Amino acid sequence: MKLRIHSNWDHTVLVCAKCSKKLDGGFGPKGRQPLAKALRKHLGLKKGRKGAAGIVEVKCLGVCPRGAVTVVDAGGPREWLLVPKGADLDAVAEELGLARG
Repeated sequence: MKLRIHSNWDHTVLVCAKCSKKLDGGFGPKGRQPLAKALRKHLGLKKGRKGAAGIVEVKCLGVCPRGAVTVVDAGGPREWLLVPKGADLDAVAEELGLARG
């Protein structure tokens, strides 16, 4: 059994799946993608542990804002981000310290 597995992640971001589901998409070019998927695609991240950053959907973070998705940067968990539906993905990525490519 392996005790440790290597990852290429520089950042880890937790996105509330329940908030995303309530918005029924709201992000991406056509406004139909959940935030996590839209952000991964926008930044051109590889899937899984081979990507430069990890954007992980979690069940519920317990904040439940109206018209927004709760996001936690695992590197700075003291301040959580509420991302409104249709927010500019470049601004979200910059706020989270994520770089394109």
